[in-house]
Amino acid sequence: MGERAERGGEPERDAARDERRRQFAAAAREERPDLALLCLLIGAEADPSLDEAGIDAAQIELDRLAGALPYAPVGGPGAWARNLAELLGARHGFGGSASDYRRLASSLLHEVVRRRHGLPILLSVVWMEVARRAGAPVYGVALPGHFVVGLGDPAGRHVLADPFEGGRLLTDQDAAMLVAGATGEALTPGMLAPAGPLEIVQRILNNIRAWAQARPEHSAVHLWALDLSLLLPSHPARLRHERARLLVQRGEFLAGAAELEEYARVLEPVQPAAATALRQEAAAARARLN
Repeated sequence: MGERAERGGEPERDAARDERRRQFAAAAREERPDLALLCLLIGAEADPSLDEAGIDAAQIELDRLAGALPYAPVGGPGAWARNLAELLGARHGFGGSASDYRRLASSLLHEVVRRRHGLPILLSVVWMEVARRAGAPVYGVALPGHFVVGLGDPAGRHVLADPFEGGRLLTDQDAAMLVAGATGEALTPGMLAPAGPLEIVQRILNNIRAWAQARPEHSAVHLWALDLSLLLPSHPARLRHERARLLVQRGEFLAGAAELEEYARVLEPVQPAAATALRQEAAAARARLN
């Protein structure tokens, strides 16, 4: 009876997952995508127990935190940054540590809101969502290797803050050192440009894919991160190849071969040699069934 009950629940779980993905795809195509909602739907993919009530609860907590932030402080962007650091970093303990890079939960917004710890980009999402709700001029800054937030006018008077360090204010030299430490490159003005919601979501999904790739036992996480990435309006075509190869690695040879062949059809007009190589991959995948 237990086995039948478990099998009977699978269609319901699949239907719930499909509905979440439809909601994710629709939210990503809104004129002004809701960053918090998209991040919470990523969390629901990782944690199916995160239902609509749980998503609402996380949004309510962000609202509550925003309500505790002084409105329009005297002192402009610097005052906003200091008040956010006091509220979120000092009073509520939001921040990060090296150990957070080892946890999938550090990339899930509902867990970061609950645990007060996470990766720089998820902590930045918390900072941005709380600040936005309070009326602050806030935006994300996708520095290579380390996401931070900006407050003020990106083209004029502004400050940068690092939520991973509790909201520490960053000088231009600090930002340059973060970039150099992560990539060995010099900071360029383009790196300081505001990051859009979908760019942020894609970077979060990239982090999840990287986490799962380093842990082959979590190939299911890798797969759903790819599936969500492919639902975004704009995504690298190579992700389709990555998904097909992952299916083959998981032993889903027919499904992987079919995706390789479909991707080959897409590439054929522009990259015929690459399409031929993909068809050879597909044939090799099918041969593994014998």
